[in-house]
Amino acid sequence: METSIQAESSQFNLPLLVKSISANETLALGERLARLLAKGSVVALTGPLGAGKTCLAKGLAKGLGVTEEITSPTYTIVSEYIAVISGEKIPVYHIDAYRLRGNDDFSAIGGEEFVFGEGISIVEWSERISNFIPVEALMVDFELTGDNERRIHVYRNV
Repeated sequence: METSIQAESSQFNLPLLVKSISANETLALGERLARLLAKGSVVALTGPLGAGKTCLAKGLAKGLGVTEEITSPTYTIVSEYIAVISGEKIPVYHIDAYRLRGNDDFSAIGGEEFVFGEGISIVEWSERISNFIPVEALMVDFELTGDNERRIHVYRNV
């Protein structure tokens, strides 16, 4: 069953299937999904170019209390920000695996330290580094369904 992002909810029952028709709706979903995250969490984002992965990542960061402007880390691979959760500073790693050729490339840059550390990792193009995505990660799959419309599937594998 597909739900609208407009419906406010502080609780999520996963799996969740959402239709978004704007960047603002996708951003708002990210803000609300941030409530599911804690130290050590990994969010794995998949979907085609322009589907809204970076927009959702911005919403997640905002929901985590990151005050810096979130930009696509495509050319730097990993951008680090600081979230403040319950008074504690926690690193947030925004990882864009688009330019990586696979798991070996990510390992070569020390990727293990990001996804298996104490921070929160948001991974765009996560299917390119699948060996580094923990089974308990929050999975977010994007599907373009129209000019400004996308279907967003949020779930956990466990």
